[in-house]
Amino acid sequence: MSAATTRSRTARTPAPDRLCAEAVDLARAAAQEVAAPGEVGEHVGLVSEGDRVVTHYFECKEPGYKGWRWAVTVARASRAKIVTLDEAVLLPGTDALLAPEWVPWSERLRPGDMGPGDLLPTEAEDLRLEPGYSGEEEPLPNSVASEMSEEMADLVDAEDAELTTRPETTRRGSIAALAEELGMRRARVLSRYGLHAAADRWDETFGAKTPMAQAAPASCVTCAFLVPLAGSLRQAFGVCANEFGPADGHVVSLSYGCGGHSEAAVMPKPPKPAPHALDTMQVDEYPLRPARDSGSVPVEPDAPSEDLGHS
Repeated sequence: MSAATTRSRTARTPAPDRLCAEAVDLARAAAQEVAAPGEVGEHVGLVSEGDRVVTHYFECKEPGYKGWRWAVTVARASRAKIVTLDEAVLLPGTDALLAPEWVPWSERLRPGDMGPGDLLPTEAEDLRLEPGYSGEEEPLPNSVASEMSEEMADLVDAEDAELTTRPETTRRGSIAALAEELGMRRARVLSRYGLHAAADRWDETFGAKTPMAQAAPASCVTCAFLVPLAGSLRQAFGVCANEFGPADGHVVSLSYGCGGHSEAAVMPKPPKPAPHALDTMQVDEYPLRPARDSGSVPVEPDAPSEDLGHS
């Protein structure tokens, strides 16, 4: 079993051919011919690729290609003594500096990346969209639209007889014209997946779990600044119309809230000041000293006058 195992391993990875392994100078010359001067370094090893096929590896000294190696493959024909050149390429090693894996633009695109003039095509099988108007021009037999189209066709021919040069995209009385009049003639509309994805995205930005909503005195469902949406989104979302709020002009969840709630705090009316009393027709006299008979000054006898020597 040991001999069989040895033969099996030898068949898978044959030993390097002696003449090919010794052709280091030939491989170096081929690498120097492909690379720029001074970019081929020392010989770092060789690998047997098959019977009489050996690849020599040389160090790459080019700036920016750390860990890369020049790989030169040489071969020898059966029973031949001359080694010939197969190919010379630059390959990355195990610790080579590689560029990041390329990602398609559709996966690299992030919200806010589009600018003025940019076009964002949608795929034909986009899961966010589904077919809207089917495009069928002819209504079903015996349908109301079929009877209306026949009656209106005669009137249209009589009314528009002179307007033959006016371009018309749809024929009046057809399903396309009726769908366009009702605002339903769109090639594709939002699918349930696209609707739910948008709802999750909006709820993550302006929803009940945000710090602003957690600290709000009340939710947007009772705020006067909330403008409801139309359709099924009306049940959970609206547009904020508070110019001082953090979500002004954004779609917010009805469970979102902020300090700008219309009923958060009612400003009290400022107190009305009393009228200013000023009388300019009368002068009030204020004595500098209180009167002696007012009771606030003790009564003292007058001191005897002294002779100051005046005549």
